[in-house]
Amino acid sequence: MIKTFRGKLLQDGQDKIRLSTKKGKIGYRIVKFQVMPEVMGGASSESCVKVFKVLQTTVTASVDFSDGNLLAAATITNHTSGYIYPPGDNIIFDQEIFNQDIYVTNKDNAGSEGCNYYLELETINMTDNAAAVSTLRDIRLNPQVGA
Repeated sequence: MIKTFRGKLLQDGQDKIRLSTKKGKIGYRIVKFQVMPEVMGGASSESCVKVFKVLQTTVTASVDFSDGNLLAAATITNHTSGYIYPPGDNIIFDQEIFNQDIYVTNKDNAGSEGCNYYLELETINMTDNAAAVSTLRDIRLNPQVGA
C-alpha cells in the first residue's frame, strides 16, 4: 500500500510526518519525492529540501550522504523569468526502511521562498524482530534521545 503526503514549507521550515505506532510493526520506504517552488517566477529561489529520520535543530542547504538520518534530498531552482530549472537533483535512499516519524526541511539559498513537497511512502509489514531492530537503530542515530 502507498501512503502520500504533501505540504508547503516556508524558508527554514520543517514538517513532522507522524508515522510511529505503539508497536512499530509498520515500516515505510520512500518511493517518490518531488518538490516544486511556491511561486513560479515570483522570485529567484534555490531550495534544498531534505527528509530526515529525526527532528533537525538547524535547517541547512548542506547535504551529507554520510548522515545516517538522511532519507532523501532534492533541489529546485526557480528564476524570476518564470523558468524552473529541471529538478535533476532528486535522490532517495529507497532501500532504507523506517518505522518512526520523519521530518521534511526546506532551505532557500537564494532568497526566502517556500517550497512544496510530495512524498509517496510504501508501507511494509514488519516482524517483531525487524520492528525492534529498526526502532533501536533510529534511537541510536538520534542525538536528542536522552538529552
